Amino acid sequence: MSKYTIESTPESRPFWEGLEAFARREVQSFIQRILEEEVTEHLGRGRSQRREAVDSREGYRNGYGKPRNLSTSLGTIRVRRPRVRGLMENFESRILPLFKRRTEEVGKLLPELYLHGLSLGDFDLAMRGLLGEGAPLSEGSIVRLKVGWRSEYDVWKRRSLEGLDALYLWVDGIYVKAGLEKDKAALLVVIAALKDGSKAVLAVESGHRESVESWSGILRDLKRRGLKAPRLVVGDGHLGIWGALSNVFPDTAEQRCWNHRIINILDKISKKKQPEAKSLLTAIPYAPTRDEVGQRKKAFQKWCGSNGCTAAGDLLDRDWERMVTFYGFPKEHWKHLRTTNPVESPFATVRLRTGAAKRFKKVENATAMIWKVLMVAEKTFRKIAAPELLAEVAEGTVYVNGVKVKNAEPKVAA
Repeated sequence: MSKYTIESTPESRPFWEGLEAFARREVQSFIQRILEEEVTEHLGRGRSQRREAVDSREGYRNGYGKPRNLSTSLGTIRVRRPRVRGLMENFESRILPLFKRRTEEVGKLLPELYLHGLSLGDFDLAMRGLLGEGAPLSEGSIVRLKVGWRSEYDVWKRRSLEGLDALYLWVDGIYVKAGLEKDKAALLVVIAALKDGSKAVLAVESGHRESVESWSGILRDLKRRGLKAPRLVVGDGHLGIWGALSNVFPDTAEQRCWNHRIINILDKISKKKQPEAKSLLTAIPYAPTRDEVGQRKKAFQKWCGSNGCTAAGDLLDRDWERMVTFYGFPKEHWKHLRTTNPVESPFATVRLRTGAAKRFKKVENATAMIWKVLMVAEKTFRKIAAPELLAEVAEGTVYVNGVKVKNAEPKVAA
């Protein structure tokens, strides 16, 4: 047995069981000492110590404020702020400012727990379990958080986009039911791949059923705030985004989402034959070249003709050029460009939150909350593969079947 091994004894168990409380008491004592030392430093003398005759610093201690609960990641502690009188200006503690009831870490934890699906009724119980019974939390805390999110969102959507190189955009919409609104509201979302390979949310706006007018308004606003024309936009075929692009960024390439198209085609095929059809369909966008993808399309259409679902095969011809635009970009990026998954994935979290909240009374409240969910999700967005190639994409380098064409004239940026 190692000499550092501590054997478990009945006497050690009470200490282990009270370890959390012991740690909180130690933190509480430490913070209280720091508050006292802060006043000592400011006044230049300790408690009960007389001021030197040549000391020009004014002020004196005057007891303590009311005990205050402070929530930390170690739990909730209770401290008293020393009061100082006789100063020309009010003394403001750097350790514990006025009205603060929780640390920054706990402040960040609150919205993340709520946004990940915790209902109001469970929120207070969960937080008290984590932070202790003295935690200064209530349902009102969440109401105030929502008000803060609305203010943050209003500032965020007016921020400058100058110098932001957004090369790929993924666009999609989510519908939410607002209790005081007649119809479901479409919240239109834009996520961008930046030149360094990171992804960022650019826009979250309510629109009228994903119309050309709604998308045009969003794109014009992004352009007005400094966004340059992206190289490629990926979206669903039913969106008004394509008409909007021709209005605002006419030279931007367009790619339709393969996931949406495959779902639409499978809906026209009997359930009995869908497994075989899905196997053939999902292989099409993974063809190594444009010639091969065309051959796989014809093979699927031939299968449809032999199985009595010609209409399903004909859907592949609709807007075909937009389905294969990704072949004109680096092969390493294809997995990102075939679908709108970069938007769909964070939307799964959005649907969890909106499901827990049931419905919103105002579209504006729904927009601010979903924006906050996406801001939380943005922290975990994966970077684009081979980000070093994005510089070439930005310069307009020509690619054929995913391979760079040497000595080709670069595409001029819009």
